[in-house]
Amino acid sequence: MTLLLAPMEGLLDFVLRDVLTRVGGVDRCVSEFIRITGSLLPDKVFLRYVPELLNGSRTLAGVPVRAQLLGSDPVCMAENAARLAALGPEGIDLNFGCPAKVVNRHGGGAALLQEPERIAAVVAAVRRAVPAHLPVSAKMRLGFNDTRLMRECAQAMQDGGAAELVVHARTKADGYRPPAYWELIPQVRDAVRIPVVANGEIWTVEDAQRCRAVSGCDALMLGRGAVADPGLARAIRAADAGRAGSDTVQWADLLPQLATFWQLVCDGLEPRQRAGRLKQWLNLLRCRYPEAELAFEHVRTLTDQREITRWIAALQLQAQG
Repeated sequence: MTLLLAPMEGLLDFVLRDVLTRVGGVDRCVSEFIRITGSLLPDKVFLRYVPELLNGSRTLAGVPVRAQLLGSDPVCMAENAARLAALGPEGIDLNFGCPAKVVNRHGGGAALLQEPERIAAVVAAVRRAVPAHLPVSAKMRLGFNDTRLMRECAQAMQDGGAAELVVHARTKADGYRPPAYWELIPQVRDAVRIPVVANGEIWTVEDAQRCRAVSGCDALMLGRGAVADPGLARAIRAADAGRAGSDTVQWADLLPQLATFWQLVCDGLEPRQRAGRLKQWLNLLRCRYPEAELAFEHVRTLTDQREITRWIAALQLQAQG
């Protein structure tokens, strides 16, 4: 079984990748998308999104990170992919799933699911532009407004040279509303010869088991579920090995990672972003940990970095005592 950590713009960035891979259970990460519009990006932009490029394209815990590009112009995508490839990423992933209106309005992300031939052109251009040893993969949704072209889109990605395909089992029109339609993924699998990874609405071990059974995929991509429960990947692996419930991450286990997260936020993000990022994660952690509810309510009105740092230190001491 392979477990991947999803790219999530504005949430699952290099900071959370670092922390979640320290907890363990994840085989590979994908970065937030790097938007390619009409210019050749400087190295500093790629490094801002994927600072792991300075560490052999791995998090500090040693988990590989694949860089994701989003764009619709084959030439521009190829030129930027070549520049990115020179920085030594683990691989390059192509985004054909983003549902954001501002992205779709310019023909990027999920908008391309209406034009399989353009998808094939983008993938092929990137595949030709980067060294043969570098994996090129793609992420798609089931379609734009409906699922009529999902097989054709998957085949276009394969024919363009993608070596792996992640399927977010919803259309662009579905957004992020449950459910995810895992039962449609076998149609995508039947249409291609490359490995297919199932993604969408995997919040628990039981979700993961049902997703595997329904989709037929042994590889899963975890998104918000892994952010809300940092031990989810470990718990899925334990259940898969017949040790259900033996490798859970308790709130007390998570507190050192919360402190690490806060330190990384303070070191790597602008002051105006710091408190908000902590609140954002605590808000999702409330789905799994009752203690996170109290923590979120306490920190919700705080903005001073020093006060938050003192609060986190006190929280750790309280847990230890």
